[in-house]
Amino acid sequence: MNIQEDRDELLELYKKSTSQEENLSLKTLWVAYLLLLVCLCILIPKIYIANEIYYTSREISDINNKRDVLLEENRALKIKLENMKYKNQVIDPL
Repeated sequence: MNIQEDRDELLELYKKSTSQEENLSLKTLWVAYLLLLVCLCILIPKIYIANEIYYTSREISDINNKRDVLLEENRALKIKLENMKYKNQVIDPL
């Protein structure tokens, strides 16, 4: 059994000595940075445009709400004006 253990130990040491860690090469690093840059160039404008659409739609909603309030006020003023005209033309001459 001793020979088997020695052989396994020698094989393990041989595997450790022959295996080398492979770091990123300069080319791989450049490809990774280029890919990151492309992703940023695509995503940043998309995020900016989405935010602009959101804030513009909020402004449009606020303006629509103000327009609705003004239309209601205009209707109320027209009714008030009609009442004043009626009072002036019909009731006052009598």
